[in-house]
Amino acid sequence: MIRPFELFVGLRYTRAKRRNHFISFISATSMLGITVGVMALITVISVMNGFEKELRERILGMASHVVVSAGNERLEDWLDVSRRVNGHEAVEASAPYVQAEAMLAAQPRVSGAVVRGVLPTLEAGVTDVADNMVVGQMDDLHAGGYGIVLGRELAAQLGVTLGDPLMLITSNVSVTPIGALLRERRFTVVGIFEVGMYEYDRGTAFIHMSDAQKLFRMDDAVTGVRLRLDELFSAPRVARELGSELSAEHWLRDWTQRHANFFRAVKTERTVMFVILALIVAVAAFNIVSTLVMVVTDKQSDIAILRTLGASPRSVMAIFMIQGTLIGVVGTVLGSIAGVTLALNVETLVPALEQLLGVQFLSPDVYYISELPSELHWGDVGRIALLSFGLSLVATLYPSWRAARTEPVEALRYE
Repeated sequence: MIRPFELFVGLRYTRAKRRNHFISFISATSMLGITVGVMALITVISVMNGFEKELRERILGMASHVVVSAGNERLEDWLDVSRRVNGHEAVEASAPYVQAEAMLAAQPRVSGAVVRGVLPTLEAGVTDVADNMVVGQMDDLHAGGYGIVLGRELAAQLGVTLGDPLMLITSNVSVTPIGALLRERRFTVVGIFEVGMYEYDRGTAFIHMSDAQKLFRMDDAVTGVRLRLDELFSAPRVARELGSELSAEHWLRDWTQRHANFFRAVKTERTVMFVILALIVAVAAFNIVSTLVMVVTDKQSDIAILRTLGASPRSVMAIFMIQGTLIGVVGTVLGSIAGVTLALNVETLVPALEQLLGVQFLSPDVYYISELPSELHWGDVGRIALLSFGLSLVATLYPSWRAARTEPVEALRYE
């Protein structure tokens, strides 16, 4: 147990001016290393948390929490399915959709896209597209009007804007007297959206569901029904409950299944980054070992005098543990303050740095997200601080043990 005597001597050794300035330099370096390591770890983990949250929100803003479909991708009884799923207490909204791949042509440019037929009034309940319109409105999609809403990057690729015509070409074949021809239809751009995720802004287009049913020969069937829940993390449970209520021919997939590999990769990357950056803290913490070994060597005579005055080996060990732990505590506190400050302001600092240097760190055509988000979790700060403190404490054990084994007679023999 640490008593006031050990605490007083340990703190006095820490504050005392050393004859060997090299020891002071290594102590300062160890403290600085712990500070930088803790700061980097808190900042990077916060940025990884921000990336995961942004990706989840943007993906689910275009996808859905749960999808009900059929094995042949033709859901005939979608009205009955919608009625039954809407009766579940966790389901906030549902919307049918028709989805297929097609080619969009605006001479002389052509681009592939995922075309989704929707009911605008219901679609607003399950996606965030209507809230991210750059020009036009989702409500401008009318049955038989053959209007189309494009992602901003897709519209730029095709060189079209509001009111421009384009051709939508499907893979379905129509048999005519002159042979088999691909089905195509002229559409008019009635809106452009931008959700901030390049994958969707570049490759997604919306048309009215009735137009999609005619174009893709779905009759009255749809591809599936998409659901939005009151709590996205309850999706697996709700999918199981709805699956027991619907028939065996209905397939239910929640967002954790459809994007499992993606979010698992993000989680793995965050874990690997934590381990890598924790090694920085470990290296800095174990510099305390070399610092205390040299301090013990430098203080041999002081240790011997303390022993002759009645200090036990345990007291001597506690003195040097306090001295080494104080380096880790100061470094951890300073690093935590700097890391929290940086994590809370990274969304402001990065754009300022990009403007100053004239570069863009996250190009939108390469990365899913073109901005650097950050989300600070106090639990992560606590775990990182405990890790740093624990490593600092462990680093003091061996030098302190060596100090406790000092023999007064041998240490004072040549004094």
